[in-house]
Amino acid sequence: MAIARAIVTGPAVLMADEPTGNLDTARSHEIMELLVDLNNRHGITIVMVTHEPDMAAYAKRMVHFLDGLVESDKRNGSPT
Repeated sequence: MAIARAIVTGPAVLMADEPTGNLDTARSHEIMELLVDLNNRHGITIVMVTHEPDMAAYAKRMVHFLDGLVESDKRNGSPT
């Protein structure tokens, strides 16, 4: 529901803080596919925070922070 409320106004950027944190694996992948689709088809930039490497793998770019500082910033492949 939160994603639906967030996209109803057609935002340029969607902020997602642990969007799959409380979901089972199948639902997590469905949500990630939805976010990828919003980016690819509608041009919405997704800024997502996650601690789950399999969910981070969906990102085109990954910025890793350590102790409040950027440790790495790299382009990433996407499974979809």
